[in-house]
Amino acid sequence: MSASRRKKSKTPPKAAAPPAATAPRFGPALLGVGALALALLVLAAYFPVLSGGFVWDDKGFLGAAPVAEPNGIWRIWFSPKDIEGEGHYWPLTYTTFWLEHRLWGSFWAPGYHATNLVLHFVNAFLVWHLLRRLGALPTWLAWTAAALFAAHPAHAEAVAWVIGRKDLLATLFYLCTALAWLRGLEAGEAGATRWRWHLVALALFAASLLCKSIGLTLPIALLIHGWWRHGRLTFGDCQRIYPFFVVAVAFGLGDMRYYEENINVHHTELERVLISAQSLWFYAGKLLWPADLMPVYPHWRVDAAAVVPWICLFGAIALACALWLLRGRIGRGALAGALFFAVTLAPTLGLVPFGYMQFSFVANRYQYLADIGALTVLVGAAWQTVAALAKEIRIAAAGVAAALVIVLGVLTWQYAGIYRNEIVFFKRVLASNPTAQGAQHNLGTALFAAGRREEGLAAVRASLALYPDSMKALYSAGEMLRALGRTEQALAHFQRALAINANNSIVQYDTAQALVELGRDDEAEKHFRRTMAIDPQHWRARFHLAKLLLRTNRIATATRQARQALGIRPGNADILLLLASLEFNQQRYRAALDLYRAAKEKLPSGPISALAWSGMAAALHHLDRPVEALRHVDQALALDPSLEDARNNRAAIAAAATAKREPTQGR
Repeated sequence: MSASRRKKSKTPPKAAAPPAATAPRFGPALLGVGALALALLVLAAYFPVLSGGFVWDDKGFLGAAPVAEPNGIWRIWFSPKDIEGEGHYWPLTYTTFWLEHRLWGSFWAPGYHATNLVLHFVNAFLVWHLLRRLGALPTWLAWTAAALFAAHPAHAEAVAWVIGRKDLLATLFYLCTALAWLRGLEAGEAGATRWRWHLVALALFAASLLCKSIGLTLPIALLIHGWWRHGRLTFGDCQRIYPFFVVAVAFGLGDMRYYEENINVHHTELERVLISAQSLWFYAGKLLWPADLMPVYPHWRVDAAAVVPWICLFGAIALACALWLLRGRIGRGALAGALFFAVTLAPTLGLVPFGYMQFSFVANRYQYLADIGALTVLVGAAWQTVAALAKEIRIAAAGVAAALVIVLGVLTWQYAGIYRNEIVFFKRVLASNPTAQGAQHNLGTALFAAGRREEGLAAVRASLALYPDSMKALYSAGEMLRALGRTEQALAHFQRALAINANNSIVQYDTAQALVELGRDDEAEKHFRRTMAIDPQHWRARFHLAKLLLRTNRIATATRQARQALGIRPGNADILLLLASLEFNQQRYRAALDLYRAAKEKLPSGPISALAWSGMAAALHHLDRPVEALRHVDQALALDPSLEDARNNRAAIAAAATAKREPTQGR
């Protein structure tokens, strides 16, 4: 053997370099067939969603004033705190909801669900396109990974839940960012072209963060990509990626400053590390074996002295070390994919506390984007295992892959069905997690809204048995009891809620309303005034206080409150009618007539507008215009023949018209 041959035999094998970034060409026919297959897969797996409704937070966010109002788009972008309950600045997501309000109204659920399905299909297609362009997998294997992504039931929460739109949109712009970044790299050293594409990628990255901040770790993913491709990172790589870090840090700090949710989570730094390690393996487990999926997972016990958390922590470290040491034999792809999975999940693993942790440490929607890296590794590893085997085995492996996609699609079809309505949804939550915070309460409100009132009340009372100090459950129980005519019991629940937090304007207002129903006006007045002190813009409190003051003959004070209510809610017909009545009581008939007319213009045509017509008739009568008055009172009676004021006044108005010897109409 020659010296050169002996030298060659001692040289260790080199890790295979990843393929070139430029994707293999394939024609429009293949592209169309692949896209159609993905679309049909998404439609089949998620078909039950199209007949589903809204659950949990959907109605609150979709019904928020900035989303529902035609001019609300400005508030979405520049006054986002008007979206009640939303603690983040994610205006691009709410812009899509605002647009859908214009298309099919507030609560036509199929439209919103169909949009989510389209977005999920687009994401699956982009996953296929991205993996193909990366050269991470051959075209058909890239499609297989995309199909697994499309059909996997762990992703159903992000797709079937309307408010999961945040994850879908953020992922869409994230994937587009990655594709634009690759186009920039493919531009080679053509500086202007490369930087144009990188600027496009930067803008798309910002758009992703304006949908939801799940993509904050993208700059680290770009570093992982650079290392995967070249085995090292250069100064040029870091220089190109630096602006993405700037955007990520700016958005992250801005969101933390804006985020005001009370995070009722208390764990030590060590406990959070152990929670994160367990969460990481939880998500990997649900990807590999998607059994027992739950909308809300129970908390596991956090114990730094337990063995399992430490096994999870050292297991993750050991796996990373093993993939690093084996990179020369199996390539860098496995470690790159695993790192992408862990890094993308990092913001939601619990190292930094966030609000949802008070309900659960984990949620399947958080793994929607991260799973792309893990699926790529799994598909690639499976193919490498069988690629060198006989053709028959390879064909059988392809059949197994197809069967796996079908099985996952069936599981998704089954799981997506729980989003049919809130009753089905929260019953599923309670079946898998009986002590889930708020689930009994939410089931109760859903049952009550569906007309199953006693069942609903029983569920809310069960919630109170679990969480006696829950303001929401106390308030809901009070509202239900009041609707059932049990006002004394309702008041007791409202007062318990106020004992917990007396600065809740909603509970203060409903307490006042219950006291009015019980005839305890003096106490009601105090609670109305307390409501206005907490929330000066609470027009309903001012309106009902004005009615109470009118009943007790404090006309001037009532008028002042009614005018302030009208200033907060201009054009409100109820306030206009009340204010007109107050002006009439003070014999300011011209002002009363104008207010009754304004109210009539705001009221729908029908019996409800008869009050305005009757009021105008009375004001015209006092202004010595009996002919017009008679015409108006007849119109009031035509709309509502039982209206007592109109019936009582008609004889006097008709007599006045006859006495003036003026022609009358309709006699």
